[in-house]
Order: sequence, then structure tokens, then C-alpha cells
Amino acid sequence: MTIAPTSTFPLRFELTPSQDARDEAEREVILSDPGFGKHFTDHMVKIDWTIADGWHDAEVIPYGPLLLDPSAAVLHYAQEIFEGLKAYRHADGSIWTFRPEKNAERLQRSARRLALPELATEDFVESLKQLIAVDGSWVPSAPETSLYIRPFMIANESFLGVRPSQKVGYYVIASPAGAYFSGGVSPVSIWLSTEYSRAGRGGTGAAKCGGNYAASLLPQQEAYENGCAQVLFLDGETGEHVDELGGMNVFFVHQGGKIVTPRLTGTILEGITRDSIIQLAKDRGLTVEERDVTIDEWREGVASGEITEVFACGTAAVITPISALKSPGETIGDENAAAGELTMSIRQELTDIQYGRIADRHGWLTRLDA
Repeated sequence: MTIAPTSTFPLRFELTPSQDARDEAEREVILSDPGFGKHFTDHMVKIDWTIADGWHDAEVIPYGPLLLDPSAAVLHYAQEIFEGLKAYRHADGSIWTFRPEKNAERLQRSARRLALPELATEDFVESLKQLIAVDGSWVPSAPETSLYIRPFMIANESFLGVRPSQKVGYYVIASPAGAYFSGGVSPVSIWLSTEYSRAGRGGTGAAKCGGNYAASLLPQQEAYENGCAQVLFLDGETGEHVDELGGMNVFFVHQGGKIVTPRLTGTILEGITRDSIIQLAKDRGLTVEERDVTIDEWREGVASGEITEVFACGTAAVITPISALKSPGETIGDENAAAGELTMSIRQELTDIQYGRIADRHGWLTRLDA
């Protein structure tokens, strides 16, 4: 089932200014130490959809609680999707985001999988611009900080029958984010989940939906209990192939600079950071392979020295070096290993593009405050 975009022209947004917006002094206190996902801007975007009228009533309204009927479909059948991207303040004060059309396309793919309506790419990007137009002052300027933007879509029809909702809400909220690695980028150990799988063939692994993340919380807790920062999942069919971390894609650097990452099988989220890293590596003349990677290859490659670096990537941390993979019976790698040279070089290049410190040769940046 596909519910295609139903707005044949760009949506027109109405603004209702918040009467409780924080003043500059209060906002600056928050921006001095924002953490991640703890504070939110003064406004949010709301767009309604019904099966009869399509997308309509696009608004920027004060940030606040949603009014949901207890029978709302999202509460019972988890029909919802979301995205994550960042707004960056450049040295001249302008505000930019990174490849938002890719987030729009992924939201559309997720919508198709969850039987939700698709929001047109231009309306998605415009929703970001509309929020920044009123809350741009919430984009921090300290090094490696950003405004994390969370678009999401929920089925809010009051109906308990098991079918796609005929009433949907799209929202955008935003939260200032501090530097992910406040003391400098440090390698992390990750935990191998041998009991749980993230997704299976024909499931929702390639969709960015909350159910995937809910399923990862128990093994993620197991990772924390074993001193690890993240959990790694293997494929659900054979239990031999590397899939992804709880919310990040994984890369392996081989001798000679070859880079390998698990191929997209429908169980792995198509990361935008992942795609960008592949392009930057190819720009350098490096060989990039997207293929199956077994846990045995990881083990043997580290032991022989063929695999020289391992890293994970995602919107929040950009690139995180991985020092070791731990499981109940073994540790692959060295928990005290330093971050790899190529890992850090690609991370620097990617963040330099995002913050406008070097040329954006691929046209990946979109200005939000223009």
C-alpha cells in the first residue's frame, strides 16, 4: 500500500507565536550546557492529514503537549515514523542543515512501509525552514554543537480496528545539542547481542520507526551492564552476518585503506551519514565494498591485522571509533586502542563540511534561515 503525497502545491504555514517563549538570558543558560534531548525550542511544526483532504492546516505553534484520544491508533499499533537531522551555525552566523532531501526521501520510504501518507520533499524541507524562522536563536554557536531536529509522523485516528489510520499528524520539534564527545572523540567498546535480533527479512529494519528502537532497548541495557556504549546486532536468519548497531551503521577499514560496510538488505537502516562516508571515501580514491560481513571475518581480520580500524556512524555522533567488540566468551580488538587515523580523518572532513569550514563540493548543505 502506498499513500503518495497529496499536496499538489507547497503548503502554506500559519504562525501562532508562543506567549511563553524563553527570553535571551534563559535561552543562553540552556545553550551553555544543553546536553542532548533535554531542552526544546519554543515552537513546533504541525501538519494534519486525512484520507479525504490530504495534507492541510500547516502551522508553526507553541511547543507543548499533544492531545490524543486514548484510542489513537499510534498508541495501540505503533503506526509512527521519525527522522533526525541537525541545524549547524556557521562562522558567519548563518544556519544550515545537511542533506535534508535525503531525510525526506527516507521518511517517505518509512511511510510506505508503515502504511502512512508520504510528505512531499519540498514540504518536508519547508517545515524545517519554518521552524528555524521563529526558533533560529536556539541554534548554538559553540564548537561541535548543533540544534537537533526531530520530524515525526503519528497515526492519530481514534479507532481500534487493525487497518491504516485515516488521520495522521506530522510534527517537527527541535532540541539544542552539546558536543557528543565533550572531552574529545574517544573509541568505545560495543556489545555483541547473541540472543536478540534487530530485524528480520520482510520486517521494518529499513524503516525509521520507534518499534525498531524499542526492540533494541533490552539488549542495549545488556550492553551497558557489560561496560559497553552500544549493542551490535547480527542478521536474524543465520546469526552470522553483521547488521548494524542499535542506531548506527558500521564500517571496517582494511589494510591499504579499503573500506567495507554491510550491504543494505532491507534489515539495515539506510543511513545518510553512511552514504556520505561512502562518497567521501570514493573521493579519496579508496575502494568501498558494500557486502556481507561475518562475525568470523571481523574476528580473523583483527587477529591478522587485515582489519585496522572499525567505526560506527549516525546523525548524533557522526563517526564513533570502535576499539573492541565484547561478548560473553571473547573480546575482539583492544579496549584501550586509540582511534584510527582514517576514521578520524573522514570524521574531520565530514564535520568540516557540515559546519562550513571547507567547501561543500557535493552541494549537500541547505540554508535554513534564508
